[in-house]
Amino acid sequence: MARTRLYRNGALDAENFPPADISDYLGDPAATVWLDMCSPTEQDLATISEELNLHPLAVEDAVHEHQRPKLDRYNTHAFLTAYAVRLDTTTGQLDTCEVAAFITDRALVTVRNDENFDINEVVDRWNSAPELAKNGVGFLVHGLLDYVVDSHFDAVQALDEQIEALEDLVFAEHVDHADIQRRSLHLRKSLVTLRRVVLPMREVANALMRRDFHIVDDTLMPYYQDVYDHVLRATEWTESLRDLITTIRETQLNLQGNRLNTIMKNSDSATCARCIVNSQERNPSYRMTTKIPTTISRPTTTSTAIADAKDSSTVTGDRIPARGAY
Repeated sequence: MARTRLYRNGALDAENFPPADISDYLGDPAATVWLDMCSPTEQDLATISEELNLHPLAVEDAVHEHQRPKLDRYNTHAFLTAYAVRLDTTTGQLDTCEVAAFITDRALVTVRNDENFDINEVVDRWNSAPELAKNGVGFLVHGLLDYVVDSHFDAVQALDEQIEALEDLVFAEHVDHADIQRRSLHLRKSLVTLRRVVLPMREVANALMRRDFHIVDDTLMPYYQDVYDHVLRATEWTESLRDLITTIRETQLNLQGNRLNTIMKNSDSATCARCIVNSQERNPSYRMTTKIPTTISRPTTTSTAIADAKDSSTVTGDRIPARGAY
């Protein structure tokens, strides 16, 4: 299903007209047209390609999914590819929604593969700033770009909260190591995906702001600079979170290893004690006694030795040999 809009002299003039009428409206220099196509067929793309004189390579990229975020310039138009994202806070999984856009002097054509890309959010941004509509196609591109970048910023903020909660779990008293490992891996994977779609947007926004592109005028420049600032912040935030999740993972493994070492040390001590007790029970002669002296030692003489021997014979029952036996 296709959606259309016509802006004339900076005001919304018509909506949901047939795409075949686009070429007629573009005959008016004061007109700016938007066309949205969701899951278009090859025939649909061929029709609009002929009307707007689109490059075949750009049309081919619009048909094939999983393109890199980019901005390609051709003689008659530019081709933009970007991704909106959404984070599932329950699983930590990041979902991406691809959108392609053909940008001409007075027309914007968006191509979506499915309904996951919420085009209504883009339309709401246009409706919230009608005073900018007089700036032509740059106004339409800004609404699209603003929605995409805001989704990046919301996702990285949600990831930050998820990682902060994970950091608290690492130092909890009762830790589920399997759950921490699973969540940390999911969050790290989401960060890698987010970085893949956020990082190239810096070049895209920067290219759109170039004066020779004739898309952004002096009125729109502050709005595009704001979008560019959000792109930079999202990029830097994503990089810092990647380092943080790595640190958390290493800390969790170190703590787990320290706890295991403590358990093994206590277990070894208990095992040694049990071995000694069992050996003494099986072999009483293994027992060792140590006499602890209770008196001050004195020099040993013949008389003291005989006295000590008598004391010992009293305890053990041994007889002292007669004096003549020595």
